[in-house]
Amino acid sequence: MEVIERAAEAELLEAALLSGAHVLLEGPPGTGKSTLLRRVATGRRIPFVMVEGNAELTPARLIGHFDPALVLSKGYVAEIFEDGPLLEALRTGGLLYVEELNRIPEETLNVLLTAMSELEITVPRLGRVAAAPGFALVAAMNPFDAVGTARVSGALYDRTCRISMDYQTSEAEQSIVGLRTDEIDLAWRAQVVELVRSTRDHEDIRFGSSVRGAIDIARLSVELARLRGVPTDDWHVGLAAAKASLSGRIRLQDGCDRTPEQVVTELYVAVFGAEPSDAPDPADPADPADSEGSPGEP
Repeated sequence: MEVIERAAEAELLEAALLSGAHVLLEGPPGTGKSTLLRRVATGRRIPFVMVEGNAELTPARLIGHFDPALVLSKGYVAEIFEDGPLLEALRTGGLLYVEELNRIPEETLNVLLTAMSELEITVPRLGRVAAAPGFALVAAMNPFDAVGTARVSGALYDRTCRISMDYQTSEAEQSIVGLRTDEIDLAWRAQVVELVRSTRDHEDIRFGSSVRGAIDIARLSVELARLRGVPTDDWHVGLAAAKASLSGRIRLQDGCDRTPEQVVTELYVAVFGAEPSDAPDPADPADPADSEGSPGEP
């Protein structure tokens, strides 16, 4: 599990967990938050429980529930309770990783706050479940995504150490793409990364693409070039791959009157140049047959 250019964040995360703190990883998508945590968890050989935050993550789904069928025959006994991710992490002393924290309902967030503060929760008909040594919550969120999200309360910030994770350098992102696509030219790969990075500061784009966009462009270009029987760095192959990979990842400004594909095309031309012309170059020598003259001419 490769973590590129995240040594400082990995060290800080490990120190926070060793100190018994809960952690909030805050940064745009595709900056390696989950990869970083998996690496730290693997190094410490502790259980890792992952849950995706969304509007459907109710307290019952987070905590667990009694098996309805068995309740009829056995009643509410502990052995028929099916642990949710929170109880699994509490009982095993593991790391509970909650992605997209700001997408979960407030009542579910309150359950997490209780577990973080008290290191235990009380479940109706089951009783008290205390955290085993090592339990910690690590949450991740994209602070720039306001669609379908709720504002995270100060109570959560008060219970966590916050580690900010921004995009990595161009060199690091090129290395990340290289780990996942080893069939492409280094110079072309650098241009693909440059294209993706340019989506993050364009005036018409509210949110740009992560390095995942570059990975998809490279992978798609390799396969599309094979199907068309052309080189991977073919201009038209690259544009098609860029439109497919980036048009759904970028978010345009509200006042923009262009489509995502049009904006991607503009950025593509800025990096890779204008579309090659199929017309003969005027500087090329004339057809040899023409230079021999017409029959009968001296």
